Amino acid sequence: MATLHWNEKSAPAVTELADGTKVYRTNAWSPPGCHGVGCGLRIFVKDGELQKVEGDPDHPITKGRLCVRCLTMKEYFYHPDRIKYPMKRVGQRGENKWQRITWDEAYDIIVENYQACAEKWGVNSVSVWSGTGREACRYQTPLCLDVFGSKTIVHPNSGWSCLVPRMAVMSWILGSAYVEYDYANGLPLRYDDPRWEPPKYMLVWGRDPLRCNADGLWGHSMIELMKRGTKLISVDPRANWLATRAEYHLQLRPGTDAALALALLHAVIKTGKYDKEFVEKWCYGFEELAERANQYNPEWAEGITGVAAADIYAVAECLVQKPSSACIGLAIDQNPNCIQIGHALYSIFAITGNLDIPGGLFMGQPTFFAGDVNNDPNQKSEEAEAEFEGIGYKEFPAIPMIVNTTHPDCTLDTLETGRPYPIKFAFIQSTNFLASSIVVQPKRWYEAMRKLDFIVASDIFMNPTIAGLADLVLPISTSLEHDGIVMNSMASQPGQYGALVKIIEDFGETKSDLEILLDLHHRLHPDSQDPRWKDTDSYLSHDMAPMPGVDITFPELKERVIAQYELEYRKYEKGLLRPDGQPGVNTPTGMIELYSTMLEALDEDPLPYYMEPKFSAVSRPDIAGDYPMIMTTGARRFTSFHSEHRQIRTLREIHPWPTAEINPKTAAAKGITEGSWIYVENPWSKAKLYAHLTPIVKENVVSIDHGWWYPERGPEKMFDVWECNINNLIPNKENGKLGFGTHFKSMPCTIYRAD
Repeated sequence: MATLHWNEKSAPAVTELADGTKVYRTNAWSPPGCHGVGCGLRIFVKDGELQKVEGDPDHPITKGRLCVRCLTMKEYFYHPDRIKYPMKRVGQRGENKWQRITWDEAYDIIVENYQACAEKWGVNSVSVWSGTGREACRYQTPLCLDVFGSKTIVHPNSGWSCLVPRMAVMSWILGSAYVEYDYANGLPLRYDDPRWEPPKYMLVWGRDPLRCNADGLWGHSMIELMKRGTKLISVDPRANWLATRAEYHLQLRPGTDAALALALLHAVIKTGKYDKEFVEKWCYGFEELAERANQYNPEWAEGITGVAAADIYAVAECLVQKPSSACIGLAIDQNPNCIQIGHALYSIFAITGNLDIPGGLFMGQPTFFAGDVNNDPNQKSEEAEAEFEGIGYKEFPAIPMIVNTTHPDCTLDTLETGRPYPIKFAFIQSTNFLASSIVVQPKRWYEAMRKLDFIVASDIFMNPTIAGLADLVLPISTSLEHDGIVMNSMASQPGQYGALVKIIEDFGETKSDLEILLDLHHRLHPDSQDPRWKDTDSYLSHDMAPMPGVDITFPELKERVIAQYELEYRKYEKGLLRPDGQPGVNTPTGMIELYSTMLEALDEDPLPYYMEPKFSAVSRPDIAGDYPMIMTTGARRFTSFHSEHRQIRTLREIHPWPTAEINPKTAAAKGITEGSWIYVENPWSKAKLYAHLTPIVKENVVSIDHGWWYPERGPEKMFDVWECNINNLIPNKENGKLGFGTHFKSMPCTIYRAD
């Protein structure tokens, strides 16, 4: 059964030192930005002033360890550029002319514009936008659906190229919620629990967990597993720190992941050492999968990927050992071939019987944050609901099967054309999308958004998106100034289950995303009797109530700060993955669908296949002559979370400039030296970047930072975001057949000195 565990020996929530300093325990999320890892913090406060931040040794997962972003939180908290008060625009958009107003005035402006747009254009002309991984994501759906009554929920990430393609595969193939490697994070004794054993091998594919800590994963656990004997297999065009310590590093050509995954699947089946009993009992369509994989042998893949066939066969021999696991990352999503890559990779761990066993791939329990509509002011009849056409749903019907947002690339079409309905109102919630990792062709988005009637943005600093587009700005509190909850993958995975504790009074007149949500609900639904919306404690307690094994309220969690959430292994044997409570998984057949009936129903190939990257030298020799290199983007840095932290002095000292990593041999041929400024260019645009010469990237490949802008250059110029924004070089709406993925990792380019 799902269970919450408490460390009865942990320090109290607050202790006082001899000099009067109070030490508070809490858990991190955002802002400052991060995924929901919930690292444990000790916050030192004296006379109401933040003194320093340390790691909490009593946190069951992080045990006192912190990244540099948390350690510099004092700089972030007291930064002179923080937005302290609500402000309305008094000049033209982009002129940086603002007037301080009260929160009541700000809410009046929002309500007035909301009602005007809803009356004139329909309620779905009102949209709510959010970015990736931040706490605000928890409140995007209720703000749009419950408060505004609109279905126009926008995450403008081209091809939804972050997590969602993997979630589609997890759902349609494995019949599971989020899947992650098992690092004993829910067990009270952690690695000493007798039920657990370390993975023999860990396949780390397109992910740098030490830097990204993605989706609630505590990335440093990879080091803990290595100390306990786990051997790594790295698949990455870059030789990152983990790759240099791996048994095998498969340094493939960017964008050819599906070819390598299929060849590895082929080799695993050919060993004959897969788990035949598990396949017979729990898997559907093995014979068809084996026949398809037989078409993609390692010798073929060597010519496509550049990875030696002998290494592929050797890795297959590793992965048939039990237990083995995988750390599969964003590189899968950022590829139009994403569904097929995930299908092939997760099938390997299914047929080897490495699903939901100790040390294997832990299958997630169903999630409990569906964004239920409790107070929709525009309830529709069934007939009207049937007529509603979500943006992109007709072209890509798979999208609403996985997420409740619009299709990102189709949203740009809608902004430019007004079809299938116009968007006139935007609430931009803690996302700097013009500068971040998610929007491709950002200048098109900028011009299209300027046509909207009204835009309100909430954030902690002025940024290019606010400076260029917003009519109204709302100041957001840091995670030290508000209450909240943080769980591993929204409690679908075991591990941290903690409270964000309000420790310091608001800096200026800031509010949390949740407080803004509640305030607007009270404004628009003054007669609501739903107790959920009463206050912060009620809302958070309501969210916690449906979770299995959680029988406490938020105030009780806040008092105890952090718990450890345990979930069971082998849930498919116990009826814990299906809504009917029967053994099996949550697919139409009740089995792991190696041959996918869901993909077949969507008129997609039910078996995985390889597509050559659309803009590669193989596919487009006409482009390759002038643009012979391969550009890959998105490698993570310790010093930033996407486009955040650019104004924090200590972090900029560590990593000061938007950087292009180039192999020294490639750089020498181009006359490029260490530290020179260069242009990276292709037929779509160019960007100016700082050259760093390093052998960790393959020759003829350039790895480029994302999410850059220059806070020091001022809002009047939109912080020179267009100069360094690499996403200008990536085309819009070049997705896979089902609308997922795009070419963040495999675009053609050339490089040359900027001088």
